[in-house]
Amino acid sequence: MEALRRPALPEDAVRYRLFAAAAAGPGGEALLRRCAELALVRFAPLLASYVWQRQPFRLRYVPRRGDTPAHLGGTTVFGDNVEDEWFIVYLLREISREFPGLAASIDDNDGEFLLIEAADFLPKWLNPENSENRRDAFVSEMQCSTALGVPALTPSDGSIAACQVFFYKGELHIIPPQEPSEQGWAPSAPCPTVPQALALLSTRPEEFLAAEPIRAALDKRLHGYPEKIQASLHRARCFLPAGIAAVLRLRPSLVAAAVQAFYLRDPGELRACRRPFRTFPAEQRVMALVTFTRCLYAQLVQQQFVPDRRSGYTLPAPSHPQYRAHELGMKLAHGFEMLCSKSSKVAPDARRNVLSGPLWERFLRTLKEKDYFKGEMEGSAKYLELLHMAEDHFQQCVAVPESCDEVSPGDEILTLLETTPIDLKEFEREAACLPPEDDDSWLDITPDALDQVLKEARKESLPSTDEEEQKYDLETVAESMKAFVSKVSTHQGAEMPWSSDESHVTFDVDSFTKALDRILGADSEELDSDDLDEEEEFGFSDEDDEDLDAGNQRQEQKVPPEQLVGSLKAYMKEMDRELAQTNVGKSFSGHRRGAGSVGAATSESAGPDSGAEAAELAPVDVDMNLVANLLESYSAQAGLAGPTSNILQSLGLDLPESTELTGS
Repeated sequence: MEALRRPALPEDAVRYRLFAAAAAGPGGEALLRRCAELALVRFAPLLASYVWQRQPFRLRYVPRRGDTPAHLGGTTVFGDNVEDEWFIVYLLREISREFPGLAASIDDNDGEFLLIEAADFLPKWLNPENSENRRDAFVSEMQCSTALGVPALTPSDGSIAACQVFFYKGELHIIPPQEPSEQGWAPSAPCPTVPQALALLSTRPEEFLAAEPIRAALDKRLHGYPEKIQASLHRARCFLPAGIAAVLRLRPSLVAAAVQAFYLRDPGELRACRRPFRTFPAEQRVMALVTFTRCLYAQLVQQQFVPDRRSGYTLPAPSHPQYRAHELGMKLAHGFEMLCSKSSKVAPDARRNVLSGPLWERFLRTLKEKDYFKGEMEGSAKYLELLHMAEDHFQQCVAVPESCDEVSPGDEILTLLETTPIDLKEFEREAACLPPEDDDSWLDITPDALDQVLKEARKESLPSTDEEEQKYDLETVAESMKAFVSKVSTHQGAEMPWSSDESHVTFDVDSFTKALDRILGADSEELDSDDLDEEEEFGFSDEDDEDLDAGNQRQEQKVPPEQLVGSLKAYMKEMDRELAQTNVGKSFSGHRRGAGSVGAATSESAGPDSGAEAAELAPVDVDMNLVANLLESYSAQAGLAGPTSNILQSLGLDLPESTELTGS
């Protein structure tokens, strides 16, 4: 299987591939390279302003290897910011829409993680074993059986096949492990190879279009792009060295490398900051507005760090109005200094002339045609800012040859410092009229906001504040629990009875008695001799050993099934009478005479002289005991997560926080 031949991915990386849906001819390589260039130019306005956590989105030509045809591919390490991964998903979907001849696939260390987002709507034949490169994180029990419009059958021969998942013409397509035959589709067939899947996709795409619920779940996860990019950024004032301000003006994305260097520092790397800084001394500091992602900003702010006195960096009192700016600038300076300390001190030659070739001229001309500069006058401050971001994007994603080793951030910083003049007076003038920084109140989340996030994550509506709607029907709780227990489970887990329209399971006493009759009456010799002795000698009188021997002789005789069942019922009834006088029996609630509702009160305690043996035992109120035990367990959780709340929430029931319901 192709998935087994692919190298494993780290946990924080995503792999993507773009194939030509139709078989490419002799000029396929040139066509793919041209598509990569056009795609990066088409989305340059988004990519140029995006700050990646670890690595940018890159497309490289990959020649044919085995059954995998030539394609455009890449791998991006997104680190701690999972939004980078979903931004790449959005890019691939839009690229497949802009270029209808391309089909895109994407996976990470969990395999087809797009299917996880729509796990509640996948067909039953799709499970961790037949979804390519899946792991145990995938939800094994799916709820829809006909999501793809194909028979929801599970392979019966134990064979393991895999499906193929693609973005094609902007929509998600799933090609199951099927092959046409006289009987229709055979889900147990081997997984189609990539060329076979692409051929099916290009000839009959409508047959493999994912169901509407699956596509809706994915669209919900991608909702907000590309506007969501700007919402994920955070602009904050930083009091930092003028050299860093000059570098960030040309390469805003280098802030990610500096934050990562500071966030993941070790004592060996921090050794370069235990002396006066060589590259970024503390004497020439200015106030600047730095653009972070929210993830980078949170990593930088939450770090508790006291600078070494020998470094030259000191912080004002925490009550100082600019304390946060001084602290952020100090941390960024440490990150940049650590990056430069690991540099080879040699300016990279691979990027010196990339902005003077025909590829850059064609790239810049296309940007102007796409109105990338938004009508700004050439040479203006906004025009130069957009131009620097375009150059940064071009150097990272377009102009770097496949054979060229990636240049370290420290080398780039030193190269920019050598070629960029630093005007302190200009920075001071800019600092006097800086725009306000963004509000960082999003760092603090209240318990109510956390509850809302969790409820949205499990796709449940928020509880209403209306008192009428807050009245919970305890009969619904009992019936839902009984429906859950009655569900058939396998080694893969149990299915939750999501639909309230399902008929409730009832217990037919007569059918159970008849079934027990057939079991006991099939062959009385198979019954345990001690059990028959107790049934036959059900007088609870003191017998000596001679009576026991007589009982052993009687077991050889054929006993009528009706007598056995009657004796068993009498035996169980006597056990109920004895247990009713114990603490175990008194702990159960029973039906009052004449009461038929679930809310019957608990049974009255019967003393030893109350004549309980002569009276008929009141039946146990199963529903009442179930609800009472659930409420008691829920109250014991004290508002924390526990088995009761987890099970009830899985059943679609959300109990209120008040524990006073236990007395109602």
